Order: sequence, then C-alpha cells, then structure tokens
Amino acid sequence: MVECGEKWGMNMFIGEYHHTIDEKGRIIIPAKFREELGTKFIVTRGIENCLFIYSMENWAKITDKLSSLPFTHKDARTFNRFFMSGATEVEFDKQGRINIATPLIHYANLNKDCVVIGTGDRLEIWSQESWDGFFDSTKENMSDIAENLFNESVSL
Repeated sequence: MVECGEKWGMNMFIGEYHHTIDEKGRIIIPAKFREELGTKFIVTRGIENCLFIYSMENWAKITDKLSSLPFTHKDARTFNRFFMSGATEVEFDKQGRINIATPLIHYANLNKDCVVIGTGDRLEIWSQESWDGFFDSTKENMSDIAENLFNESVSL
C-alpha cells in the first residue's frame, strides 16, 4: 500500500479557497500550498477552462509522459501544443501572490472572483462563475461518476 506521503509528497493539494485576482493579474495562493509548490512552479492551461498549477517535480512527471507520446499521432501533437504553449514558470512575490500571464487569464475567464482548488497532484484556478457552473452540473451525477470509476473492492 502506498502511503499518502510517498505518492503525493509531504502535503497533498486539497481544499477549496476563494480569492480575487487584481487588475495586474495577481492572485494569492493559499499559504498551505506555497511550501509544497516550492520557489518556482508552472502555471498552464487546464482542461475545462481552468488553469493547472504544478510543482516543478510534478511538472517533470507530466512532461515525461507527454514526451513519450508518439508525435505521429495528431491528438498527441494537438494536446502538446495546447498544454505546453500556455506553460509559464512563475514564483511568489513577498505577499504570496503569483502573476498570471494575460493569455492564461483570458483562457480561464478570470476577472475578479476566483476559486483555487487542490486536486491531489496539482492546484487549479477557476473563475468563480465557471467553478459554480462546473460544480452545479456535476454534483447531481457524483453517484454515477463514482460508480463508473470505482469497482466494488474500492470503498470511499
């Protein structure tokens, strides 16, 4: 059995936090995540119009997987272009904020109210509106989703 610390590191990224993004594209990352992210980390386009944030260690794992995909497959090339072209190396300022690049702000429709969530190996940043829409449309289907993902030998 894999212990939580072995798979995820010292702290697993979990939780939901509400913050605002300012007119300069800066947003506070919750203090509990800063040490786990390290001094430099990656922000990139996520799936479903949110942003993904990876520690350098987890980013290396992702890029290793992506580099193993055959470039002769159109889906592999398309995904790599989408995912890698948005990637930006960032670091915290003295107030624990990060500065998000303008193309990423536009992609995720970040305008003021944002939600930062932990999803295990990464953080995600959503606009409040997009998060509310995702959450509301998903919560009714959680039972079916769980049933499809987990067999009877796995209990939650």
